[in-house]
Amino acid sequence: MKALVWHGRRDVRVETVPDPVIREPTDAVVRVTSSGVCGSDLHLYEVLGPFMEPGDILGHEPIGIVEEVGAEVEHIRPGDRVVVPFNISCGACFMCERGLYSQCETTQVREHGKGAALFGYTKLYGQVPGAQAEYVRVPMAHFGPIKVPEGPPDDRFLYLSDVLPTAWQAVAYADVPAGGSLAVYGLGPIGQMCVRIARHLGADPVIGVDLVPERLELARRHGAEAIDLRDGDPVAAILDRTDGRGVDAVVDAVGMEAHGAPVTALLQRSAGVLPDKAAQVLMERAGVDRLSALLDAIRSVRRGGTLSISGVYGGAIDPLPMMELFDRQVQIRMGQANVRRWVDDILPLLLDGDPLATGELATHRLPLDDAPRGYELFQKKEEGAIKVVLQP
Repeated sequence: MKALVWHGRRDVRVETVPDPVIREPTDAVVRVTSSGVCGSDLHLYEVLGPFMEPGDILGHEPIGIVEEVGAEVEHIRPGDRVVVPFNISCGACFMCERGLYSQCETTQVREHGKGAALFGYTKLYGQVPGAQAEYVRVPMAHFGPIKVPEGPPDDRFLYLSDVLPTAWQAVAYADVPAGGSLAVYGLGPIGQMCVRIARHLGADPVIGVDLVPERLELARRHGAEAIDLRDGDPVAAILDRTDGRGVDAVVDAVGMEAHGAPVTALLQRSAGVLPDKAAQVLMERAGVDRLSALLDAIRSVRRGGTLSISGVYGGAIDPLPMMELFDRQVQIRMGQANVRRWVDDILPLLLDGDPLATGELATHRLPLDDAPRGYELFQKKEEGAIKVVLQP
């Protein structure tokens, strides 16, 4: 089969690799019909290369058709259309029973002290072959895959793999009071859906912060008050709109590669040219995150408010304003999305008119063979790229 494989920093290639097969009775093999390119895929493309190996198959946002199932898989069968959550969880362990599927104890990568295994995401998370491919082997298929209605390709259901549950969890963790205010830093795919979900759940106002014109305009179309970073200090603008108090809650949907922070950006690039072992130590033990968005988010939230972090960070000693956080009694929640935890909240919306307008998110649909170009467009934010979907 064809698959997108990693070879180095900004070097991904479509190559022929062996077809996946059933290895365990809880496995399934799914023929991929669409697979999204995620912002966290760009971390592998640019920053987290020291934890990758040439030939690793990328991708963790698939929808497709079941081709084969193992003997212990009963809730899906060949021919079913399924979405595959990006985290691999058993559904029955201590963590899964508490809805913490991203911490599944059956698939935890204990060798590296990490949570549940993920598709296509470095050896830190199990080095499981990803889904930007024609086929994908799905471990824990007795629980993970989500059966969705048959029909033509439809982005509404594709986004159940990651984008929608990640954004829903980010807004839920933000704990916006009824009619309260929310700021969303970063208007990529997750931030866009945070805006729509927050508006759907009654937050008002919802303020979006970014510097890409197409992202700002899309957020405005869905009810956000948009603040352009290029116009000056976004914190001052938010405080001005909230009587100097700050918003009730903030979502940081940016993560480690925020705009700005040139010194840290240089450190990230330096890690990419070090020998893998040295680079891994640097990434795991140093402050290598660009924190401009996170620091602005902290300054934007009111006293007693909540900071919800969905953007991925990787540093160990990032300098944070602990005195300010303590004095202002800011509550912080974060973590990988527990995908299956939120499906029952989201799926009815997708089946009933799609109030989140998921069909308007993808800006580029490309054949798998064009995946390297899709990565470049998304990383450079060219041609108005907000969400890239690959179609094998």
